[in-house]
Amino acid sequence: MNWIKIDEVAKITGITKRAIRYYEEIGLIQPPERSDGQVRLYTEKDVQQIKRVVDAKEVLGFSLQELQHFLRIKERILEHKEQYETSRDKTFQHSELEEIAVGLIEQRDMLEEKMEKMKSFQDELKDLIQKVENLLNV
Repeated sequence: MNWIKIDEVAKITGITKRAIRYYEEIGLIQPPERSDGQVRLYTEKDVQQIKRVVDAKEVLGFSLQELQHFLRIKERILEHKEQYETSRDKTFQHSELEEIAVGLIEQRDMLEEKMEKMKSFQDELKDLIQKVENLLNV
């Protein structure tokens, strides 16, 4: 397996080593393997997860708290799947699924709101560009 040290991960992802360690601390990424000297050793999958967090934060405008909330919902879905397969308590299964659905709907609504705001900014920029181009053509 090809191990990637934190210095290289920072270069690849464009974030600082401190940010990577912080993401690990708050649970946005899984703690990586460590060498005998306790050096963090990342896999390509780890790097992709970090890139995904960075994209969600920068491109989608998610706060770290919103990302934590999303990851908790995702973990609950995976846990529920395991419990669903082993549990015979249909009432429990149903109530858990309802809670997960509410969380997912909240995430979807938040994303749609952010997309609407982004669209508004995009429209404003298009308008400003058109005005500048009109002035240039005078």
